[in-house]
Amino acid sequence: MSTIERLKTAAGSGGFSEDIGEIAPHLTEWRGKYSGCSPLLLKPATTREVSALLAICHETGTPVVPQGGNTGLVGGQIPFHGEVLLSTKRLNKIRAVDSHTPALVAEAGVTLAGVQQAAMGAGLFFPLSLASEGSCTIGGNVSTNAGGTHVIRYGMTRALVMGLEVVLADGRVLDLLRLLPKDNTGYDLKQAFIGAEGTLGIVTAAALKLFPQPKSRAVGFAAVASPAAALELLREMQVRTGGLVSAFELLPRVALDLVIAHIPGTCDPLSSPSPWYVLVEATAGEGVDLQALFENGLLGANDAVIAASEAQAAALWALRENISEAQKREGASIKHDIAVPVARVPDFLAAAVSAVLKLAPGARPVSFGHLGDGNLHFNLQSPRRGDDKRFLALWEGMQLLVHDLVRDFGGSISAEHGIGVMKRDALPRYKSHEELEVMRALKAALDPKNILNPGKLVPPVLKL
Repeated sequence: MSTIERLKTAAGSGGFSEDIGEIAPHLTEWRGKYSGCSPLLLKPATTREVSALLAICHETGTPVVPQGGNTGLVGGQIPFHGEVLLSTKRLNKIRAVDSHTPALVAEAGVTLAGVQQAAMGAGLFFPLSLASEGSCTIGGNVSTNAGGTHVIRYGMTRALVMGLEVVLADGRVLDLLRLLPKDNTGYDLKQAFIGAEGTLGIVTAAALKLFPQPKSRAVGFAAVASPAAALELLREMQVRTGGLVSAFELLPRVALDLVIAHIPGTCDPLSSPSPWYVLVEATAGEGVDLQALFENGLLGANDAVIAASEAQAAALWALRENISEAQKREGASIKHDIAVPVARVPDFLAAAVSAVLKLAPGARPVSFGHLGDGNLHFNLQSPRRGDDKRFLALWEGMQLLVHDLVRDFGGSISAEHGIGVMKRDALPRYKSHEELEVMRALKAALDPKNILNPGKLVPPVLKL
């Protein structure tokens, strides 16, 4: 029996597909930058099924690419060389909710929105928040160490994971699902799989930290003169609210113009234009006059509006969350997901904009993102329609220029999107030899046959 037939038998009825039409949506990422091919889509519904499938893949040396919601932006979820594709979407159960710890256990295929809703149903709150939360999955969030808009207060996904269940390359199940706030019994093995992009094992379930449901929320949109002014406003907001700021998003005027032009139902919430804006959110428990603290914190802004209802808050958030979609509709863009120390964001932006405009005169810098944690989506929009092909030809040179500047500013070339295939070959330029050797040693120890998401994240050793 062929390997494909063995995998189909192990997957069982409804657990696989060879239908080209069903497989096709899994083969191209959201931006259309990466496409691949696969002869077989596996759709396991239990950890036991994942274990059986990986045991066969390990025995036969069959490479397999795990995929969650297919919302990744660096090609980490795409089978480029005809690998078997394993979707975790049928692993979609909330296994437990513990209101005392508080925490819940969700299988890898549960969407982020599904986890948020399960927490809310128990009167609790899961703070991870992404624009793609309706389709991205918890397994994918864990495997890429997703960030999002609330990192300033709650941290990355890494800070929200209490335990994991992982199927190793040979099919063994590593059960690390411990609902323990404290566990000091040696190596914290779960951390090795967070951000590993499915190269060390396939996450099948996660124990996630929950928080009390906020009793009040304030959302504001403020005009500022510059990124430096935005940084000062952030400091004031944190001081005046007592650290209650949960999101602090920076965006330039060009980003707002693109959203208004391309996203129906959006409009400028302020009476006059500004070169820069911030979207601020703060939350609090009972007994806190959040509105007064919030208004006091925004006194340093040139102009500001505070949402008076949930509908108005959603409208303000739509201005931030639709920037990527508006850029896509406008035409070609070159994108960077980078982080620099928070205090150095203004200087980095000044240096980077100056440098990239010398390489691409007329390009429109659309630099936006999570100012509170130094994570910027430093994007460049094509100068004008019809110039897209010529502009995109600058992608590699532009990335090299920007990433070198990021290194010089003490930053990271990937803040929250991961490495995938897009940035894999750049890692030796920005990570030490020692770091790369440890990464390769982990990969060799846990996946000696290199069947788990091969060619992603871990750069190969260059042979001279």
